Amino acid sequence: MTKRIVVDPITRIEGHLRIEVIVDENNVITDAFSSSTLFRGLETIIKGRDPRDAGFIAQRICGVCTYSHYKAGIMAVEDALGITPPLNAQMVRSLMNISLFLHDHVVHFYTLHGLDWCDITSALKADPRKAAKEAFKHTEYPINTGEDELKRVQKRVADFVKQGALGPFNNAYWGHKTYHFTPEQNLIVLSHYLKLLEVQREIAKMMAIFGAKQPHPQSLTVGGITAVMDILDPSRIGEWKAKFEMVSEFINYAYYPDVVMAAKMFNNEQSVLKGCNLKNFISHSEMQIGINEYLFSTGVVLDGDLSKVHTIDEELIKEEVTNSWYKYENTQEVALHPYSGQTNPYHTGFKDGQSLGPDGKMIDTKLLDLKGKYSWIKSPRYDDMPMEVGPLATIVVGLAAKNPYITPVATKFLKDSGLPIEALFSTLGRTAARCIESVVICKHGMKALDTLIENLKSDQTTCAPYIIDKNKVYQGRYIGNVPRGMLSHWVKIKDGVVENYQAVVPSTWNAGPRDHKGQKGPYEMSLIGTKIEDLTRPLEIIRTIHSFDPCIACSVHMMDTKGNALGEYKVEPNFAKI
Repeated sequence: MTKRIVVDPITRIEGHLRIEVIVDENNVITDAFSSSTLFRGLETIIKGRDPRDAGFIAQRICGVCTYSHYKAGIMAVEDALGITPPLNAQMVRSLMNISLFLHDHVVHFYTLHGLDWCDITSALKADPRKAAKEAFKHTEYPINTGEDELKRVQKRVADFVKQGALGPFNNAYWGHKTYHFTPEQNLIVLSHYLKLLEVQREIAKMMAIFGAKQPHPQSLTVGGITAVMDILDPSRIGEWKAKFEMVSEFINYAYYPDVVMAAKMFNNEQSVLKGCNLKNFISHSEMQIGINEYLFSTGVVLDGDLSKVHTIDEELIKEEVTNSWYKYENTQEVALHPYSGQTNPYHTGFKDGQSLGPDGKMIDTKLLDLKGKYSWIKSPRYDDMPMEVGPLATIVVGLAAKNPYITPVATKFLKDSGLPIEALFSTLGRTAARCIESVVICKHGMKALDTLIENLKSDQTTCAPYIIDKNKVYQGRYIGNVPRGMLSHWVKIKDGVVENYQAVVPSTWNAGPRDHKGQKGPYEMSLIGTKIEDLTRPLEIIRTIHSFDPCIACSVHMMDTKGNALGEYKVEPNFAKI
C-alpha cells in the first residue's frame, strides 16, 4: 500500500518550498514532487527600465543572494553594450564574490544544514574532555573545542533546556536513528555552530569593505565600480586581507574537519549515500583571480562520466512551463530560450486528497495536481535534458576538466574521508562539494587581491566609458556560477530601455518540476529510492533537499495584484525600543 507524505514548508531554507512524496509498503520513496507556492514577478518589473538600473532591481530578487543577482544584472547589460570593465573593477568584483561564497557556504552548513547531521540533544550527554581529544583526530589546530570552551557551550544549550525549550534548536527530529555522530562529535559541531555566529559577522564586513553595505551592496555600476577611495586606501585592503585570513582559518580548521568527520561517521548510512539519481551536471567559469584566470571550470558532464567534459552551447539553454503555473502565449514552442522568455502566470490550484499526518494517520488535505501544473518554478533544460547545478556540479565538472585548483582539494578530501569517488554522487557528496569549493577559494582567493594591488601600481582606472544608442537594439547575458550553482541573466534593450529580461537561477534548475517528457528535476530525482526510517519524522527528505541549499525566493517571487492581505505582523512596542 502506498502513502503520500507532504512536507510543507521545508524550513531552514530561503523561500517557500513544498515536497510531496509517494512511499511504498517498505517506506521507500517511489515518486517525488517539488513545488513552490509563490509567484515570480521581478523579471516583469525590470521591463521598461533604464538598463543601468537592472542590476539594482535584480538584486532584490533575494535577501541572501543579493550580490549574485546584482553582479549578474550589471554584467548582462555590459555584455549587451559590448563593455569590458577595467581589470581593477574585475578584481574588486571578485573580492566581493569571494566574500559572498565564503559567507554563504559556512552559514549553510552550520545554520541551515548542520542540524541534519548533528543531534543537539546528544551533545548534552558528551564528556567535554573526550570531545576536546576527539577534535584533534580531525585537525591539528582545532577551533573553539578546548575542554573549557566545550563546557561553556554545553552549559549554554543546557540552560535553554532548563527553560523548557531548545530555543533556536527547537522543533527538530532529535534522537532520529539516522544521526550517527557520537555525543562528543555532536558537541564539537555544536561549538562550531555557535562560533559561526561571530565568524559570519566578519565575513559580512568583508563584503561591506568594497560594497558599502551587506546585504544589497551598492558599489557596482555598468562599466565598472564606484569603490575608488576604498581600493586606494591601504588600510581597507589590509582589513579585507585580515578578515579573509581569519575566515580561511575557520574553514580549514573547523568546517573542513567537521565535514570529513561526517563523511566517516555516515559512510554506512544509505539515505545519505543516495540523493543523486540525476547525474547530468552543468557549471560555468567563475571566481576570477587574474587576467582571464578563474578557479572554476566551464562545461557539462553527462551521466556521471568524469572522463569527458562537454562544451556549453548557450543556444541549448531553454525553459518550459508544462507543469509550472505559467503559460506561453503566441508560440507553439514547448520551451523558450531566455532571450525570448515569457513570465505569464496561470495558476490552476490544488486538488483535494489525503496524506499522512504527523500522528501517522491519513488526513484530508490539499494536494498538488500530479497530472497537471503544480509549481511556480519553471523547468530549465539543456539540450532538452534536466541538469543539476551547484557546488557538486562545480566539483564534478572541475574533476572532468582536470581543473588544477579543484582536483587536488577534491582528491585530498576523498583520501581524508576514506570515500570512493562514486560517493560524490550523493547527499553526502553534495554537502562535501560545498566545503571543497570553500577550501579551493581559501587556498587561491588571495591571488585576486594580489592581482588588484599589482595592477593599481600602474593603472587606477575603475570604470569604462560607454554610450547607449536609443536607435540600436542590444541583447546580452551574464552566465557564471554563484553559491548555489550556474546563474544566467538575459536582457534585450530597445529604445534605450529594457524590452525583455529573464533570470535562469540555480534553484530553478534544481527545483523545477517535470517537463513535457515527464523528466523530473534534480530535487525530485534525488529523493527516489530513499528509505524513510520514520514516516512521521522524514529527516531523510529534509537532509537531501537541504544539501542543495535551496533559495526559492530566487526562483519564485510573490505578487498579489488584487490587494489581498498576505499576512499580518505585530511588533511589540517595548521590543522596538531596545
